[in-house]
Amino acid sequence: MRQKIEMAVLVVALMVVGITPGLLVAQVPLEDQLKAQYTMVKMGSDTSGAAVVEQGTVLVIKKGGILSVPNSDQSILVTKYEGGTVHSPNTLLSKGLGFGMKKFGKEQTTRLMQVGEKVYPSKIVVNLPKDQVTMSIIACDSCNNVSPTTFYKADVVFQFGHGSLVTASPSQVEDTIAGLLAIDDSADQGGGQQGGNGNDQQGGNQQGGGGGGGQAQQQGPPPEPQQIEKGQTPDQVKAAIGQPDKIVNLGAKQIYVYKDIKVTFINGKVSDVQ
Repeated sequence: MRQKIEMAVLVVALMVVGITPGLLVAQVPLEDQLKAQYTMVKMGSDTSGAAVVEQGTVLVIKKGGILSVPNSDQSILVTKYEGGTVHSPNTLLSKGLGFGMKKFGKEQTTRLMQVGEKVYPSKIVVNLPKDQVTMSIIACDSCNNVSPTTFYKADVVFQFGHGSLVTASPSQVEDTIAGLLAIDDSADQGGGQQGGNGNDQQGGNQQGGGGGGGQAQQQGPPPEPQQIEKGQTPDQVKAAIGQPDKIVNLGAKQIYVYKDIKVTFINGKVSDVQ
């Protein structure tokens, strides 16, 4: 009885100071919730260089402007994404990094990642005081059919409005991230991860394999029937329905004979189909 009274007093006290009793249950930090949504890639190395140890979530770049460097570089460039706009790193900064690397006998190499290019997330950090979510990304070279592999990398800082990140839900943050880096949910995602080179295929072999009794491949809609229209040229007709079985040449008039139709041309243009 005494414990019940003490608990009731505690609940009332919490409500007085504005704390909902339900919040006594430990809340999952935003960073952990985002890491549950995005699987981080794990990188390693072998005799041929950098390699993917465990694949991560495949993301598709939706907007240009992300400046990247090879995975072998110690430096990393930061691209900012705010209000739907990509802010590429300062060119003077990248030149400064290149000048510094020349002192050590190395050249700075940078590359703008392209729209449609696929990448893995490698790290997520949430900074609530600065209203920032930083995602490190590495190019999915096998998805992009890049050989030899280079695994270009970059950091992307998603900047939120002042004081807004602390109250933002994980889905709101994910929607903002998706404006630049959308999760690749295409039907052939697994095949894209498998096909490339030896350094970026582990895990893809587990998905592919020769088990014919597994999941059936999804069949797309049937192709639209080819159309023959008045005024088309012979080349256009052949491109649509193939080579004819016979050609009747009557000068300005030609007849292409197929198994089930006849196409008549006058002066090199379709005039009739039977």
